[in-house]
This record gives sequence, structure tokens and C-alpha cells, in this order.
Amino acid sequence: MSAPKRTPIVVWQLLLGAALLALWEAGSRSGLLDKFFFSRPSDIVRRVAEMFASGAVWGHLATTLLEAALSFAIGVAGGVLFGFLLARNRFLSQLLDPYIRVANALPRVVLAPIFLLWFGLGIWSKVALGVTVVFFIVFFNTFQGVREVDPVIVNNARMLGASERQLIRHVLIPSALAWIFSSLHISIGFAIIAVVVGEYLGAAKGIGYMISQAEGVFDTTGVFAGMAILAAVVLCVGAIVDRLERYLLRWKTRDDAAPESHL
Repeated sequence: MSAPKRTPIVVWQLLLGAALLALWEAGSRSGLLDKFFFSRPSDIVRRVAEMFASGAVWGHLATTLLEAALSFAIGVAGGVLFGFLLARNRFLSQLLDPYIRVANALPRVVLAPIFLLWFGLGIWSKVALGVTVVFFIVFFNTFQGVREVDPVIVNNARMLGASERQLIRHVLIPSALAWIFSSLHISIGFAIIAVVVGEYLGAAKGIGYMISQAEGVFDTTGVFAGMAILAAVVLCVGAIVDRLERYLLRWKTRDDAAPESHL
């Protein structure tokens, strides 16, 4: 007799989300939640559908996605490159350590107005802000991932005649991939948050600009609609990264899951 099939976790996730939305809708309709401040899930869904049907959201969404993609790509490339470089060069890592810590400690919200002054209201001020967020997340995870490689494996590879390039390609990169992908899951959300904050502070287009405009006229439904669109985008991009991670780390066993980020 076969064992009963377990309910997929995605079903429980959907049920939890539906229950929370139902409670929100019920609270709003019963008067426990003020509609002016909290809106209603049904109104938010209707507004999102109207935005897409009229085409009003497409240009704003494309701008935000472009800014987030550029921030993510530049930040990841720089973080991986400098993470490997400093992890393999102890003198350089010790020399730059205090400067990296100071740069990472700078509040990103304070940097946003500076970038607006430097790069204007276009996309590059938002990209610059996003890069400052993504870079340090990926950098620290890459640095730690390379440092965590078993020195016995490294020494054995060198004894077998592996060059530095072969060592990086066949030992360090595979070992650090789990750490890098762990940082990617975090940095995706933060990249979108950063560019939206930049758009919120000053922009002519983007989801953050839409939310700012809705907030300016006390349109709570419009604010929540923008947030719902961003949430859907993050989930979709996260699913893509999950598939890519499973493909690249298919050689790892289930027990060797990607380590949690300590940032």
C-alpha cells in the first residue's frame, strides 16, 4: 500500500495568502479597518487590472525593471570580482578592510539625494543607488565563500599541478557558488527596493514614481496596487533565480543546500 502523497508546500502558501487576504477584505468591509487607510484587496486587484488593461503601467514597470536589472548586473559582477580578488589576496583585503566597512555602513537613503544631484532624475541615479546595495551583499558572500573552501582541497589541487586559473575554475568557483546564489536571492529584492526608493525621491517614470503620485493624492488603493505589482515582480524574478541555481548546482546533494546569508 503506497504512502499518502504530501500536500505541496506551494498549496499551503497559497492557502495562507488567501486566508490573510480574506481577513483583510472582511475587516475592511466590516469597518474594523478604515478603507481610507487600508483599502481593500478586491479594489487593489481591480486597480491593478485597470492599470494593465489601459497600458498605463507598462512604461513605468519597464523603467523600474531596467533600473533593477542594471543595478543587479553591475552590483553582482563587481561583488563577485572584488570578492574573489580580496579573498585571494590577504594583504589587499587587510588594507581595504576599514574602507569597505565604512562604505557599507553609509545609509543608502542618504546617498540617494547625492546620486540625484550627480546623475539627475534619469535612470542612472537609481542604478547607482541599487549598485551600492547589491555590491556589498554579493561581495561579502563571495569573499566568505572563497575563504570557506577547504584548504586541504586547495593544497591537493596545487600538488597535482593545478594553475591559479584552474584552481579558480574547478575548485573555488564551484565551492563559492552556493554562497553567491544565497546572496542573489537577497540582492534581487534589495535592488528593486533601492531603485523604487530612488524613484520615490525623484523621478519622472517608474513604479516608485507611481506610488509617490498616488500617495500625494491620498490614493491608498493606488499605493497598494504599486506594491502588489512589485511583489509579483520579485516573486517571478526569484523563481527564475531558483531555476538557475538548481541547474548550476545540480551536482550538489539535497543536504548541501545553499548557506544562509549572515548579512
